[in-house]
Amino acid sequence: MAHFAKLDENNNVIAVHVVNNDVITIDGVESEQAGIDFLTNLHGHSKWKQTSYNSNFRKQYCGVGFYYDEIKNIFVAPKPYDSWFLDDNSDWQAPIQKPENGNWFWNEETLSWVLI
Repeated sequence: MAHFAKLDENNNVIAVHVVNNDVITIDGVESEQAGIDFLTNLHGHSKWKQTSYNSNFRKQYCGVGFYYDEIKNIFVAPKPYDSWFLDDNSDWQAPIQKPENGNWFWNEETLSWVLI
């Protein structure tokens, strides 16, 4: 099965649809465009990008709320907290590095890691 992200006008993922491999396979080769064409004909919406369930391409499997970065050709996860920032790998990072030992969670109110 192939998975396709339905994107809004701002490249936000608003849905993820599954398409049978038979639909996207042409002469034994998978075609993203064939999946896009199929979904466009089915739903009347034309902005789609294939996403990899196994995270083999476009960085990671996306879900509703993700963003598609056209320049990097990747899906970016939703920002977990207002204070966090994207690093060079397009991963969200806290403003303070997480301690290595122990089970920690981020407290946005105090902008600090709290040991559980």
